[in-house]
Amino acid sequence: MDQRLEPENKTKIAPKTEWRSLIPSLRFFTRRKSQTATVTAWQQLRLPFKLLVLTTAFVMLAEILIFVPSVANYRVNWLNDRLMSAYLAALAAQGAPDGAVPAALRDDLLKSAAVKAVSWRRDGRRTVVLPPVDETMTIDAVYDQRPMQSMGLMSATGERFQLIGEALAVLGRTKNRTLRVTGPLDGKPGDFIEIVIPEAPMRTALWQYARNILFLSIIISLFTAALVYLALSNLLVRPMMRITDNMLHFAENPEDPNRIIEPSTRGDEVGVAERELAAMQRQLSQLILQKNRLAQLGLAVSKINHDLRNMLASAQLISDRLTGIDDPTVQRFAPKLITSLDRAIDFCNATLKFGRAEEATPDRELMLLRPLVEEVGDGLGLPREDQSVLWKLEIAPDLRIDADRDHLYRVLSNICRNALQAIESQTPPPAEAEIAVSASRDNAQIVIEIHDTGPGLPPRARERLFQAFQSSQRKGGSGLGLAIAYELIAAHGGTIEVLENATGAAFRLVVPDRLHKP
Repeated sequence: MDQRLEPENKTKIAPKTEWRSLIPSLRFFTRRKSQTATVTAWQQLRLPFKLLVLTTAFVMLAEILIFVPSVANYRVNWLNDRLMSAYLAALAAQGAPDGAVPAALRDDLLKSAAVKAVSWRRDGRRTVVLPPVDETMTIDAVYDQRPMQSMGLMSATGERFQLIGEALAVLGRTKNRTLRVTGPLDGKPGDFIEIVIPEAPMRTALWQYARNILFLSIIISLFTAALVYLALSNLLVRPMMRITDNMLHFAENPEDPNRIIEPSTRGDEVGVAERELAAMQRQLSQLILQKNRLAQLGLAVSKINHDLRNMLASAQLISDRLTGIDDPTVQRFAPKLITSLDRAIDFCNATLKFGRAEEATPDRELMLLRPLVEEVGDGLGLPREDQSVLWKLEIAPDLRIDADRDHLYRVLSNICRNALQAIESQTPPPAEAEIAVSASRDNAQIVIEIHDTGPGLPPRARERLFQAFQSSQRKGGSGLGLAIAYELIAAHGGTIEVLENATGAAFRLVVPDRLHKP
């Protein structure tokens, strides 16, 4: 019967054994989870509370490091006091006739010295000056208070830690032991005095001293922690909280200039941080306001573009009828008018893409450059019929450029239109004005230079020449022409720059060829 039950018992016990094997893992997981929660809670605390806790903890640690050695010193001094009292009692006992100390006097001297027995060694003779009352007492521990000769640093440190350990052991001991303590006598090397004392009075004195020191340490710690906390709070914590609160307040409405922090006059790192934060907030606020205005402008341009495209479509229909007129002048200008209207309609269709920063990818082709530049001149009415503005081209008839025709037309038209407007805005108008366009091939790229004899570009305009809405120096100008030209040339992988010129303005355009031509 027992043999049949034994397998069942083993089967029932096995699951319990498996669960017990998981207990250490569960305890480890719970401990790690608790530690993680503690760290997370500490990270969520405010800076002033962290500063207060850390300051109090560090000051208390410093007080503990002072408290422990002071207790050890108090124990040493207490034992030395007992040795001195015993020495004085022994000197008084030597004054008795024939060296015989009456029992009553002996008891009084032992009681006044707070010892149980006194003996010494003087001039090579060891004498029991005040014998113990109880002859049957036993010694539990022996301590030697005589200084050691020629102690090294390691030995002195080890003895110091030993004294600290003995003092802490006295505070934690409950047994009333009897001690024998040896100390120096009269400064002679071979002489010493020995006393037998109970440990209970020393433990009572140590506890009283420890309570007094602890109470004083707590007061000093709180006072020091309060001073350190107030100093650091005023110097660091409050300014940091002010910066943090201002950042959160500014983030709610960056467009409000009243939310920009007012920096203090401090010359330290906090003052630098406040001034830099104020400058950054001011720039950000202006940038957001500018972006909002641009967004509103884009919406307005989109609406205007819709209506303008319809008007141009109507004009295109009317211009198509001009091709049926036999007048030579009409037949000469009608194709150019139709081409300009087609280009204007295509530009209107691409306006929304430009507003979304989605300028079309250049549709490049290898084409003659001079006819395109001549078309730009015709669109601008150059040269003027009264010869007030000359149109000079220095481009070889067979020079070809690898570029998008419409994009390059817009670039050249914007730059030449700016030059023409600058020349005609001069008062009085110049006697001889000229716009010159030259081009040449430099290995795998075309270099185009545009010069005019206008008033030139002031230094202030050169700093933000290719930034939208920033470069216009003409009343009523938008400052978009050069920004558009810069973006279109950059889409070709080229560059556009301003040249130093004695008179007027000069631009250089570099358009590289494609690496792989179709």
